[in-house]
Amino acid sequence: MKVSNQTKKWAKAASIRAAKTMAQTAVAMLPAAATITQVDWLTVLGTAALAGVASMLTSVAGLPEIKESEEE
Repeated sequence: MKVSNQTKKWAKAASIRAAKTMAQTAVAMLPAAATITQVDWLTVLGTAALAGVASMLTSVAGLPEIKESEEE
């Protein structure tokens, strides 16, 4: 099964967006006053992963990074 060039562009753009969303979510989950040993890393990683999934699903509706002319 051959993957179209457009699908590759979408997957790359959506993955970059999801990775950024996951990083932002992880940072937001870290309490400002806590030491690194007090962070519940499982919760941080789980929440960041969920944000990444939500980002990928949102990207199905379209990505502004991929111009409309490129979609055709």
